[in-house]
Amino acid sequence: MSDPRLSQRVNEMEESATIKMTQMARDLASQGHDVISLSIGEPDFDTPEHIKKAAIEALEKGDTKYTPVPGTMSLRKAIVEKFKRDNGLTFSEKEIVVSNGAKQSIANVVLSLVNEGDEVILFAPYWVSYKEIVKLAGGVPVEVKADIKQNFIVTADQLKAALSNKTRLIIFSSPCNPTGSVYTHDDLQSLVEVLKDFPEVIVLSDEIYEYINFTDKHDSIGTFEAVKDRTVTVNGFSKGFAMTGWRLGYMGAPEWLASACAKIQGQITSGAASFNQAAAAVALSTSLQPTKEMQKAFEERRDMFIALLSEIPGFIVNKPTGAFYVFPDISALFGKTFGSEVISNADDFAMFLLAEAHVAVVSGGAFGADECIRLSYAASETQLREAVARIKAAVAKLS
Repeated sequence: MSDPRLSQRVNEMEESATIKMTQMARDLASQGHDVISLSIGEPDFDTPEHIKKAAIEALEKGDTKYTPVPGTMSLRKAIVEKFKRDNGLTFSEKEIVVSNGAKQSIANVVLSLVNEGDEVILFAPYWVSYKEIVKLAGGVPVEVKADIKQNFIVTADQLKAALSNKTRLIIFSSPCNPTGSVYTHDDLQSLVEVLKDFPEVIVLSDEIYEYINFTDKHDSIGTFEAVKDRTVTVNGFSKGFAMTGWRLGYMGAPEWLASACAKIQGQITSGAASFNQAAAAVALSTSLQPTKEMQKAFEERRDMFIALLSEIPGFIVNKPTGAFYVFPDISALFGKTFGSEVISNADDFAMFLLAEAHVAVVSGGAFGADECIRLSYAASETQLREAVARIKAAVAKLS
């Protein structure tokens, strides 16, 4: 419930659905129940040893002081090289800002650009926090929705129909959270052709899942000449390096925007932890073999997981090409009942699974797709097989 003593902005803000469901699963587990949580976007792998060692060495050397707000120079240089090496993107150190997680990078960009009433296009399904960050800045979220029939990829025609003279910013992720969809070079090219007619619109490309990509290559929209000077590329260390608890993200942007983001960050959190940044520079400049092994494991789990989920009556499952999520359409189950309860939407179904199967998933409603649920396969094969068995048994009880 809202409280009149709180600000309007916080009373109107939705709680993160992923965090909420994860906490509900933990609460249920604390009561002695065997809960399988497929709700949180966190690799179940440990941070590679050489990265942890680098942080320890930094601490032992006394690297424990305040850092420059936009990041240490050594890390910014490593990020510049990473963008050039992996993405074909050219930035200077002045165009890089390191933040306390990619979420802060996104918030910095939105707060730097969006005025009251400005429209921000969100490719839906979208990550849960995009919408609330835009609302916090006074912006108007405009959802452009792609469904499972189009593998959740927004088309150029859809984008063109949503653009207006009020559009300030476009936000999307590739590979996508929650769908796992990856925008190919041709997909991006078609979007760029539309954006040529809207030169004032800024593009924010969230590429945090870049290294968990099962296609031939990762493409960044910032490489296209028509939009390279107005594209912000956001990335981080949590997914590709299993560094979620390190809270470290970064962005590459035009210098005028990077400076604005550093200005905002300087008044809210200042620079990220010093020893974290030392380790992050090592992560980007040394072997990616542990990351490649993790990516391979996720791909194998994906194939097994979608094969099992496809056997559940009422589940429509596509084949995601990145990240570690499956986003099935479960709308065929709407209207079914369990005792006196009616499954009216994805929220109802997620709660039903938690209560009846003790499996935690996230309703697609939080991602702008109420007909779907998000399941993370960042769990062991044993857990995934058991989770599907429980879900299948629960669905069989619906009438």
